[in-house]
Amino acid sequence: MYRTLARVFRTWTLSGALQRAAGGTARTFGAGRALLATVALGLLCVGVCSAWRGPALSAARDAAQARCKDATFNGQSDSLPSARAFTASYAAFTTRDAGFTAANGCFTTQDVSFTTEDVWRRDDDESGQNGGVRLAYAAGPAIGLAGQASKQLVLCQALGPAAPCNICAVDCANCSHLRRRGWENARAIAWQAFAQGEYVGHARTAHVSEYRLRVDDELDVIYRLTRQEMSAPYRLSVGDEIRVESFADAELNRDLIVQPDGNITLRLLGQIRAAGRTVPQLRDELEEAYKKYYKVPAITVTPLRVNMKLEDLMAAVDRRSGMGGQTQAVRVTPEGTIALPVIGSVMVQGLTLPELQEELNQRYRARVEGVEVIPILVKRAPRYVYVLGEVYNPGRYEMTGPTTILQAISMAGSWKVGAHLRQIVVFRRGDDWRLMATMVNLDAALHGRQPCPPGEIWLSDSDVVIVPKSPILKADEFIEMVFTRGIYGVLPLSATLNFSKLSSL
Repeated sequence: MYRTLARVFRTWTLSGALQRAAGGTARTFGAGRALLATVALGLLCVGVCSAWRGPALSAARDAAQARCKDATFNGQSDSLPSARAFTASYAAFTTRDAGFTAANGCFTTQDVSFTTEDVWRRDDDESGQNGGVRLAYAAGPAIGLAGQASKQLVLCQALGPAAPCNICAVDCANCSHLRRRGWENARAIAWQAFAQGEYVGHARTAHVSEYRLRVDDELDVIYRLTRQEMSAPYRLSVGDEIRVESFADAELNRDLIVQPDGNITLRLLGQIRAAGRTVPQLRDELEEAYKKYYKVPAITVTPLRVNMKLEDLMAAVDRRSGMGGQTQAVRVTPEGTIALPVIGSVMVQGLTLPELQEELNQRYRARVEGVEVIPILVKRAPRYVYVLGEVYNPGRYEMTGPTTILQAISMAGSWKVGAHLRQIVVFRRGDDWRLMATMVNLDAALHGRQPCPPGEIWLSDSDVVIVPKSPILKADEFIEMVFTRGIYGVLPLSATLNFSKLSSL
């Protein structure tokens, strides 16, 4: 093979030389350029030799496709172990008896026995032309079943006009296929169960089991009046308004507001402590104090406006004239706290929303009765990934959802020619800000040779992905800097070769 490539190379170079000689032109080569061309052509030969592995990989993929085609039959073949058993018992039920509809795409029955690696489907054709049974051979994890024998028939792909064919693919649910070649493990799986609705059909699992707050998260804290009965008698506080009346002397009647020092001012008595007293306690104290002046004072204390702390709090968070509702918009500060009326600064870093709600309600109950707060996450803190090196658009990109390293390279405009895809480096900061790094190999995956690359890892916030230069590109830059711009830039050396004169010898 190498001798063949050498002959091709010599023929190509000789034909080019003869063409230039026929034209009688001369070409001047700089020594640095000649050296660079020699290295480039040699590496080109190596690359061409490596490309001869392509037919072997194509043969493996073709074999996998053939196995997928063999897994589909029309009810007459028994190439798979359970085909005959299923055909014999198929008459025991119909798709209507099994409750199957094309809308739900799946049905179950107990009328047939087969292994969980076999997924069966009947073509329900009214004309009978396409009647029979179609078998799609699929791996157990792809349909969510255990790898043991079962008596349950499961249909996970209702083939129809929008998705008429079974799809052969590799399921990367485990690490058994994480080797250099994996296409030979392709099987027919439920690839497009929702057909044209595939882009919205899958609910998938949650991104995380629980979300914990972090710096720059934005919250809306909603305040709600509970209107619940208090477990203890209400005690007067600053700002409450009461009415003091006496049946003995109408001159004593007046409306009073509890002063900032907690006192009220009464005729004949002067300053009397009111804050912290219940209404009956305050009435008894005034009754006893007025007995110095009246035989039967007959004092009555009536609360007019109470729980002014709650009223002041609701006024502070009232947004009904603007954004609407009684809410407070807050953002987690770099120190991991938020500030709210009455209770002040609260540490929220690392808390879930239910934990934060419990913490806030406990703090408010200790200060103000009759209010419940509900925190709502309005906007998550932005998550970024940084892609550097041999990509077309290096820079910072926001991760709006789960992001892998291949997706990050795609966001950066794909890789450049000369990128060292076998040594892509990912730097990461741990929870305690320590630096970690890993190196992954995506060369086979990006060139279609590996279906389940172990280097296709999930990225975290602030990860730095570096796509380095290949050794060839480093050598090219070294020659360019040292020889072309350096030595030969200062001391230009050149050689002239005239093919016209050589042909006359």
